[in-house]
Amino acid sequence: MNIGSEEMVSINQLVDIVADIAGKRIDKNHIPGPTGVRGRNSDNRLIREKLSWAPSQPLREGLTKTYAWIEAQVRANTLKSDSLTF
Repeated sequence: MNIGSEEMVSINQLVDIVADIAGKRIDKNHIPGPTGVRGRNSDNRLIREKLSWAPSQPLREGLTKTYAWIEAQVRANTLKSDSLTF
């Protein structure tokens, strides 16, 4: 089952959103190649039908919370690694 945002977003838009959340500036380098799909979104019909559930937050809000959680995990593991003595 897909669980995600039904918002249509391109890879460029996704990169911009995550970079903004992280407070980073990203220079994108587009290379020649196949174009592929213009964007992605999640088709949540099955999960809505089977579980009567649907995502309740916009993509950016979910990414903001996810980024904060990952950043906290990285910092916690870095502190553990820094405190190891041999």
